[in-house]
Amino acid sequence: MTRFEAPDPDSTETGPKNGRRKNGSTGQFKEIWRRYKRNKLAVVGLALVIFLMVLAILQPWITPFDPMEQNPINSRNPPSARHWFGTDILGRDMFSGIVYGTRLAMIVGWSVMILSLVVGLALGAIAGFRGKATDSIIMRITDIVLAFPALIGAILVVQIFGNGIPQVIIALVILSWPTAARLMRGSTLSLRESEYVEAARSIGASDTRIVTRHILPNAIGPTLIYSFSHIGVAIVAMASLAFLGIGVPADIPEWGTMIAKAVPSLNVEGEAHMWMFPSLAIVITTLAFAFVADGLRDSIDPKLR
Repeated sequence: MTRFEAPDPDSTETGPKNGRRKNGSTGQFKEIWRRYKRNKLAVVGLALVIFLMVLAILQPWITPFDPMEQNPINSRNPPSARHWFGTDILGRDMFSGIVYGTRLAMIVGWSVMILSLVVGLALGAIAGFRGKATDSIIMRITDIVLAFPALIGAILVVQIFGNGIPQVIIALVILSWPTAARLMRGSTLSLRESEYVEAARSIGASDTRIVTRHILPNAIGPTLIYSFSHIGVAIVAMASLAFLGIGVPADIPEWGTMIAKAVPSLNVEGEAHMWMFPSLAIVITTLAFAFVADGLRDSIDPKLR
């Protein structure tokens, strides 16, 4: 008589000898990319994001001047062959400052996105899967954080931790993860009673395995889209704090700081470059990430359109 052996819940369903999972994943990514390419603005946004990332990485080698170097003799100069974007009130090269600001924006934006996504996924999955008291505690914490107006909450957190780029990242992560957690919780609640989750339970799979192998891959879509779209929000938030003189040190050429220093020159003829270029940098960057997020929404889950 042939002996029946139950499948090991911790074993891998498809190993090196079975390429179905790999081929299925490859086909899925191809389909996502095919749908993504239909959105022309999303393709333009992706090209802009890649360009900004390359610009940020190469910043130390492509800026013609030290972005921190001050030269009061050459202050407020209009754009020229020597200074492509002109100079600011301190005589610093505006082009070098804009590129350096791009580097800061990419660091802060991506850091906030990744950290808030990790925290939101973890807490949202735990709340949705465990339910009961655990769910109530986590959701009440999210309600408390969401009760604070975003800018006021960021100011409060920065005042507690002090000025600096890491402190700005911490402040924005604290204010960003609750929405990601709520999205993940909602997706987890809709999936935890599904047939494949019940099947995994029936063969003795642990809760951790069920969440990481079955629920998370199917529930991450909306949360990922939100987190990616929040990169632009984080960049604007950092610029807003810097404009108010909070978070980013005043001597660092950040887009918000550059606009703040240009406020006295708003109505001065020939000095519009001092606020125009950093403002354009913020607009272009946030639009690029918004276009990419819109394309991801349509390609990952067409039902969300």
